[in-house]
Amino acid sequence: MGTAPPTLRVLLVEDSELDAELVLDQLRDDGLAVEWMRVEDEAAFNDALAAFAPDLVISDLSMPEFSGYHALEIARASAPRIPFLFVSGTMGEEAAVEALRRGATDYVLKDKLARLASAVRRALAETEEKRARDAAEAELLRVQRYESLALLASGLSHDLRNVLQPIAMGVAMLNEYPNEEIRRVGKLIEESTRRGLDIVASMLSFARGSRAAVHRVSIASLIDGLAMLLRGSLARNVEFVVDAPDRALEIEGNATELQQCLLNLCLNGAQAMPDGGILRVAARTLQLDQAFFEPDEAARSGPFLCIAISDSGIGMSRDVRERLFKPFFTTKEKGTGLGLLSCRRIVANHGGVLRVDSTPGKGSTFSIYLPMPVAHANAGGAHAATRGHGERVLVVIERESKLVMLQDIIELNGYVVSPADNGAVAMQSIEREGLPDVVLMDGRMTLMTGVMTAAHLLEMDYRGPLVLIAAPAERAQIEPDLPPLPRIRFIDRPVDPDQLLGVLAEEVRAR
Repeated sequence: MGTAPPTLRVLLVEDSELDAELVLDQLRDDGLAVEWMRVEDEAAFNDALAAFAPDLVISDLSMPEFSGYHALEIARASAPRIPFLFVSGTMGEEAAVEALRRGATDYVLKDKLARLASAVRRALAETEEKRARDAAEAELLRVQRYESLALLASGLSHDLRNVLQPIAMGVAMLNEYPNEEIRRVGKLIEESTRRGLDIVASMLSFARGSRAAVHRVSIASLIDGLAMLLRGSLARNVEFVVDAPDRALEIEGNATELQQCLLNLCLNGAQAMPDGGILRVAARTLQLDQAFFEPDEAARSGPFLCIAISDSGIGMSRDVRERLFKPFFTTKEKGTGLGLLSCRRIVANHGGVLRVDSTPGKGSTFSIYLPMPVAHANAGGAHAATRGHGERVLVVIERESKLVMLQDIIELNGYVVSPADNGAVAMQSIEREGLPDVVLMDGRMTLMTGVMTAAHLLEMDYRGPLVLIAAPAERAQIEPDLPPLPRIRFIDRPVDPDQLLGVLAEEVRAR
C-alpha cells in the first residue's frame, strides 16, 4: 500500500476567486494534495508568508491593489528559497523575461494551465536540490572550520604542554613538603594543572576524533564545576538543585568530556522550562546486572554510578524520544541535532549508557550510568610502593628546566639521579660512574636522538630497563628503529609524576 503524497501548502496571490479555483483544480487533477490560502493585497501577503509558511507562491501579475512584481520582491527578501510562479493571462514575452530576471521560478499563461502541475513539480525539485546544495556547502564549511581548529589545537597544545608540564612535575615536590598548608595548596595546583592538561587533550580529541586521557575524577568536584558554569547561564526563574554526592566518590574518566556532557544536558533541561521550574542533578551508586542493559548496549554487571539530570519542563512525546539520538534531529529552532549524540558518544566511551525518561507536560530525566572503578590500594601503601632505595637513575633530557624538575622529583622519592642534558653527556656519565639501574630518556632529542642514544647504551653493554618519554604519535615513529634492548617502556608526554614513579618502581623490582 503506497503512502499518501505530502500536502503542498500553496499561497495564491490572486484577486479573482474563479481564477484561483481553476489553478487549484489543475493541481488537484494532477494528483497534488493542496492546502491553500488566497490573498490580494500587500498586508495579507506579508502576514501569510509568516503565519501560513507556504511551500509555493503562485501569483497573478497585475491586480487592482497589488503588483505581482512587488509580491515577488517581498518574497525574495523574506523567503528566498520558496518557489514563486507567475500565472497570468496578460504576460507577454518581455514581461516573462523581466519576471525571471527579478527571480521568479517560472511562469504559466492562464490559457495553458495544463503545464502548471509539471512547472510546480519542477520548481519544487529545483528548490529541494538548492536546499541540499546549501546544506552540503554548510557542511563543507563546518568541516573546513574543524580542520582549521585541528591545526590550531595542534599548535597550541605543544606550547600549553610546555607551560603546564613543569608545573605538574613541581607539584610532586610540594606534596612531600612537611607543612600541611603548603601540601593543600599543592593539591589545588595539581588539580588545576591536570584540568589544564585535560583541556588540551580534549581539544585534540575533539579536533582529531581521538580518545582523551583518562584519570580519576571526583564526582563532587565535577558537579561543583558544573554549578559554576551554569551560574551565569540559567534564567532567574530556574532553580538549580543538587543532591550532593559523597565527596569521596570517584570514577575513571575524562573530567572535561564528562563536564561537557553534563553541561549540555543541563542547558537542554533549562531550555525545556520556558516558564521556569526546577533543574535537579543527583548522583548515586547502585548495582546493575546484565538484565538492565538493552540488546544494543554493552552489558556489564557490577557497581555503577548514576548521574540523573531532571527538569520540570514540557517533556517529550514518544515520537520525539524515539528520534532523540538520530543525527541532525532537533526540536530547537537553531539546534544542530548533534548535542545529544555527542553526549551519548562521551558516555559510551566511558563504558556507560545514557537513558531518557520523559512524559509530555511532566518533564524529563536523563540518566547517565557509568561503571565504578576497582578500589585502589590506600594512598600511603601506594606511595610507599613507588619509593626507591638508592637505585641510580640516568635521566637524559635536553631541556634544562625539565631535567632539573624530574631530577628533584625522582630524588625526593629515594633514588639517586645522574642528570645528562644530551646523549653524549649520558655516555660520559656511564664511563665515569658505571652502568645505571634504570635509564629515563626523552624520546624526542635533537643533538643525539633517542634512538641513537639507545644504540650507544647497547654498545656499552647496558641491559637494564629503558624508559622513554614520548607522545603516542612519537612512539609510533621511534619504536620501529629502537635497538633490541631487553626492557623498553614508554610513558606519555606530558609526564605524570605518579605514572613515572610507578614505572620506575616496577622496573627496579623486575631487575
